[in-house]
Amino acid sequence: MENVNLHDFQQKRKEVYKRLPDFWADLQDSYYALLDYYPFTKSEVDEIHSITEQIGKIYDKTARLMRQLPDDIFYMLGYSKEILPFLRHKTIESEGIIRRIDLAFTKDGWKHYECNSDTPTFIMETHHVNGYITDYFNVKNPNAESEMKLSNVINHVINKSIKGLDEPMIVFTAHGDHEEDWKTVKYIQSLYKGKSQLISLVDLQIIENDGLYTPQGERIHILYRQTYPIEYLELDQSSDGTKIGLALLQLVIDGKLIMFNPISSFLLQSKAVQALIWNLHIEQSDVFTVEEHEVISNYFLPTFLEPDYFIEHKLPYVEKPAFGREGDSIKIYDGEHSQQSNQNNYSNQVMVYQQYSPLPKRKVMTPEGVLNLHVLVGSFLIKEEYGAIGVRAGNIITGNESCFLPVGIVEEEI
Repeated sequence: MENVNLHDFQQKRKEVYKRLPDFWADLQDSYYALLDYYPFTKSEVDEIHSITEQIGKIYDKTARLMRQLPDDIFYMLGYSKEILPFLRHKTIESEGIIRRIDLAFTKDGWKHYECNSDTPTFIMETHHVNGYITDYFNVKNPNAESEMKLSNVINHVINKSIKGLDEPMIVFTAHGDHEEDWKTVKYIQSLYKGKSQLISLVDLQIIENDGLYTPQGERIHILYRQTYPIEYLELDQSSDGTKIGLALLQLVIDGKLIMFNPISSFLLQSKAVQALIWNLHIEQSDVFTVEEHEVISNYFLPTFLEPDYFIEHKLPYVEKPAFGREGDSIKIYDGEHSQQSNQNNYSNQVMVYQQYSPLPKRKVMTPEGVLNLHVLVGSFLIKEEYGAIGVRAGNIITGNESCFLPVGIVEEEI
């Protein structure tokens, strides 16, 4: 692709993505979706799926342990006093419906960077759009069955939750003025086969200790808020000072509203949970089996709540906020080559310190030409089973300027 006519390529990219009007190929006057693909072999895809499910089991077991821990441990992990009364609440058999496990293939093999268990994005890109691009390049789509799997799970959890209700009101919600969030939730709504509404967050009406209502005054039974994090909910206040976010969570606790992803998915959202897992591992805790300790040793990166270990051993490390997003407030300490994010909005949070393992790089075709970008694999867990995979390509710190790079299956390497 080095000799491609850039103007022709830009036009072709626009034509291809124009076929997907409900997708955000460009964001904020900049390109987002690339007309290129990352090649995986079938065996590599199978390995990613297997690793994803193994890591998921580690988190699920950790969640069960965390519900038994004293409150002060949660404060150490970055959770607030306001959110603590809700953290141990569990409404479905799974810890979450849609979770994303971030992975990278390093010099030491596959390594797990972090888990977004509460509000993972990158869903429509991987489960739906990826197939259009692999068709364009005439390669096999590794996510061909993932959309149906996701749809089946969404329908199962919603339909199971509304049993016994004559006319359930099911609402999907996001910020209406945020294109990526709104279209993501609109896509998830399209996977649900029953009757539902799509309503902007600002139009929902909360009556404290009573219920959540549509603008027309209809009581909402199920709220699907795929893109709005619980750590933001706890800060939400009305003009009169009412903590409406906490009031919403209380409705869930009181059985007056069902919410997905469930509150339990937030239990694992703090990146400090990885420090808890690593601490249990280095102590060889019998919380985990021998096989589970092997999974942690193979795929998890050493993670702590203080940087002392890395400083003492002169090892490069990353500092990141427990509830940071989009690469914000991240610092890489690597001798003379230390770097940090352009944004620093989460500096007041509990910080987590993780061994620095550089992201691999790959040359990809962009509207600017061929660029050598860092690549991070996002691999989804749908309940406890693997979902779609995809690649984000961007800077050394994967932030909101990173691009969606589709993935395709190529012939096995000889």
